[in-house]
Amino acid sequence: MEQNTITIREGKPEDVGVLLELIKELALYEKALNEVENTEEQLLKDGFGANPLYGFYLAEYEDKVVGMALYYYRYSTWKGKSLYLEDLYVKQIYRKHKVGLHLFKALAQRAKDENCHRISWQVLDWNEPAIKFYKKLGAELDPEWVNGHLGKTGYLQLLNL
Repeated sequence: MEQNTITIREGKPEDVGVLLELIKELALYEKALNEVENTEEQLLKDGFGANPLYGFYLAEYEDKVVGMALYYYRYSTWKGKSLYLEDLYVKQIYRKHKVGLHLFKALAQRAKDENCHRISWQVLDWNEPAIKFYKKLGAELDPEWVNGHLGKTGYLQLLNL
């Protein structure tokens, strides 16, 4: 596979079906397929409605989608606007061919164009291939912060306190 045959393009409304397939493949890899509740309809509404909540890039090789990067913007009170990478996924047989690098370069260009202070993301502590990839890019992995969240049940219960 030659690197110059990899094409990175912005996702379009008609791509939400393949996007959801890739999201599910990533969830399977992360041992969490049962947690995927999103639908094509919701992805279409959330990404292409009046106020899009996310954007995404697709990587193609020989007219086949082989990877994706889904992102959105966040705001840091200390730093300002940043780009948050929610998911980066490359199909197994296309890894080690710089597809991830091409996707990350597209994100870096987006961050530059949008004057973002940084690109940030999470990675599972057992995902050694991803950790190695990010470190190779020069990323800093922060051991200090612990992630927290309230699921829908949790925040609804909070309202009753």
